[in-house]
Amino acid sequence: MQSYLCHKVSGPFELNGRLDKSPWTQAEWTADFVDIEGDVKPKPRFRTRAKMLWDNDYLYIGAELEEPDVWANLTVRDSVIFQDNDFEIFIDPNGDNHLYAEFEMNALNTVWDLLLVKPYRDGGPAITGWDIHGLKSAVHIDGKINDPSRPDKGWSLEVAFPWKALSEIAGTHCPPREGDQWRINFSRVEWLTTVVDGKYQKIPGKPEDNWVWSPQGVVDMHRPYTWGMVQFTESPFGQGSLRDLDGRVERTALFQVNEAQRGYRAKHGKWANSIHELGLAIPEVMIYTTPSCYEAILGAWHIDHTSHIWKS
Repeated sequence: MQSYLCHKVSGPFELNGRLDKSPWTQAEWTADFVDIEGDVKPKPRFRTRAKMLWDNDYLYIGAELEEPDVWANLTVRDSVIFQDNDFEIFIDPNGDNHLYAEFEMNALNTVWDLLLVKPYRDGGPAITGWDIHGLKSAVHIDGKINDPSRPDKGWSLEVAFPWKALSEIAGTHCPPREGDQWRINFSRVEWLTTVVDGKYQKIPGKPEDNWVWSPQGVVDMHRPYTWGMVQFTESPFGQGSLRDLDGRVERTALFQVNEAQRGYRAKHGKWANSIHELGLAIPEVMIYTTPSCYEAILGAWHIDHTSHIWKS
């Protein structure tokens, strides 16, 4: 799991897609993105990295995408943006694995914002009609978009998420307080292309690449418990320190229980009543079941059959 210390700045600033201006120049880069499955897959062909900032009104995300062939086709908001090369942002403010935001944008600055009530594997649904009111975004192209006649260097972007809009799903302080931790991840979808009649076309039958900040282990971005941890601070740049994710040990153990319960129910048609039945060596976990659901408890932490995790 990746982590990032997100510094507070003094006020709104102009968005033009460029990160070579203050206050971005003071913020640290994330680690370079890796394949969504992690080290079992090759290193991405092109570099991707991001930065984060916040003030009293917005959470700011900036990203830089190395790209020799910048292209995009979709121009209508809430189109399925990952059909183009895109950049994606996922935000679960209170880290409960439910009620989180997904945001996608392409190099034309066309956006798709949606709300996930819970992960798809737990039944979803995705609410495309949810809009991030007051959202601001911008793109800068280092080259010329949709022009295969010469190579590009890439594109960069800025997004400002209003705290007022994020508060609809936060379930926690919004804006955050000093030291608050949110679960956030980024993804880049990259298609293999060829040039036909002077235009970029995706190569038929070739799957997309998925490059992310914090790897998922599987090709599925909708597992918030694997996302990165962002800790907010009002400390000056260069000061402040990251601490471990709150409840990391308990969360990790309970998601092991959750995965084991999924496998057990698929095999036996019911939930396991004990850690012993699951074959896990976590004796402190208590499990309670009904025919349709289960809940597991470790210390003050709880998880249920929908992958919802919370602290009592």
